[in-house]
Amino acid sequence: MNDVEPTGSSPPGRPRRLAAIAGHEGDPGVARQLLGHPEARTRATALAALARRGGLGIDTLREALADPSPIVRRRAVVMAVAHPEVSLVALLADVDDTVVEAAAYACGERLPPEPGAVAALSAVATGHGDGLCREAAVAALGALGDPAGLPAVLAATRDRATVRRRAVIALAPFSGAEVNAALERAKGDRDWQVRQAAEDIDTATQPDDQQQ
Repeated sequence: MNDVEPTGSSPPGRPRRLAAIAGHEGDPGVARQLLGHPEARTRATALAALARRGGLGIDTLREALADPSPIVRRRAVVMAVAHPEVSLVALLADVDDTVVEAAAYACGERLPPEPGAVAALSAVATGHGDGLCREAAVAALGALGDPAGLPAVLAATRDRATVRRRAVIALAPFSGAEVNAALERAKGDRDWQVRQAAEDIDTATQPDDQQQ
């Protein structure tokens, strides 16, 4: 499979339209057939169509997560949020940054977290080369609130500004001396949005009688 429509095939876009129609009012069998289409966007649309029609099986979802195109893998990751029996941890090490970002978001939506997810998210948050991936991983760790993810969130408070802002917000479910110190440091950050986030989190976590 590749992402280019082969010469002599149906007009570009037509199979994708058929897949989209199948998801709303057509035959889900059409969408299932188009899962094998050579064009990645058509496969991704067919996948979404099956999900809409209630015909997306676990095996099909797992196959989509291993699709050669990141377009399909990314779509499958989002759909896998509602299927905790399908592992997403391996996608946190995907070769495509957009898939990693989507997988981080998806892992953060699963409560309780998938086994191994917190460790994998921590690795992305502290070591991934793409800033958006680090942001997504930090946000997921904050959403999960697992104490094992706190060291990575604290480390992210010293990352670039966009990641620092996300990390400060992600500190909300945590407590302790290290958290308090990180919030105090963030109040003096050179980025005003980091400072504002720290003030907001600090205020929100204070007892009501101290917010008067």
